[in-house]
Amino acid sequence: MPKVTLGDTVVHYDRTGDGPALLLLHGTAASREQWGPLTAQANGFTVLAPDFPGSGLTTDDGGPITAETLAAQAEAVLDDAGIGRAHVVGHSLGGVVAAHLAGTRPDRVRSAVLHAAWPATDVRQDAEFRYWLDLLETGTFARMLPLMAFGPRYWEQATAESNEQLVKTLETVIQPGADRQIEADRAVDLRPVLGRISAPVLVLGSAHDRIVTADQQRELVAAIPDARAAEIDAGHGAPAELPDEFARLVLDFVSAAP
Repeated sequence: MPKVTLGDTVVHYDRTGDGPALLLLHGTAASREQWGPLTAQANGFTVLAPDFPGSGLTTDDGGPITAETLAAQAEAVLDDAGIGRAHVVGHSLGGVVAAHLAGTRPDRVRSAVLHAAWPATDVRQDAEFRYWLDLLETGTFARMLPLMAFGPRYWEQATAESNEQLVKTLETVIQPGADRQIEADRAVDLRPVLGRISAPVLVLGSAHDRIVTADQQRELVAAIPDARAAEIDAGHGAPAELPDEFARLVLDFVSAAP
């Protein structure tokens, strides 16, 4: 697996396929493995999927994580891979990082898909993120995740037994640095950079997102000069809830971008 060193951080990333570059940035408490279903369908692309600090194989000094530092690490991955410009796809915290990269280094971003991103953390979200930190301390974060992440289409087909099995699986995949990534969520403020994004952007919202509101999605679209909106009939965790539909929306957009 390739890796790149930036200061005290050693970023590990997957590289697969061949063609235009597609940089995938995962969400809070996840890792690059989140992108397995999308990568499997991204034929004709060079897919780069890094781990954020605290996730997967990436290591650092254990200090605070910010959208700015994560964007710098994403750019370092592009440099290490010999990629000048990439289509960038981010989910949740990864969407925030993708927007920051597009706004501060527009020469590196061909297009961007921002799924479940938000312009700035408000009081309601901060209360939610504080609650997540409490759940991590008590070991019950995994039990909350299906309630937070999935929409009605998941719950219509779930049984008590299947959901319990999912909770047990989630307990094994929550990343050690989840608390540091949640602290990064608490500090999000993209408003100074959104107007500087020049790439075409798809602001992809989830119809049943309990974390990011429709108003926040509209604020993103209004603030980004070349943005359009789309919606998927899922919860905040759409890449896992509806992986095929999510992949189709993403790949259709980036394939049509210049």
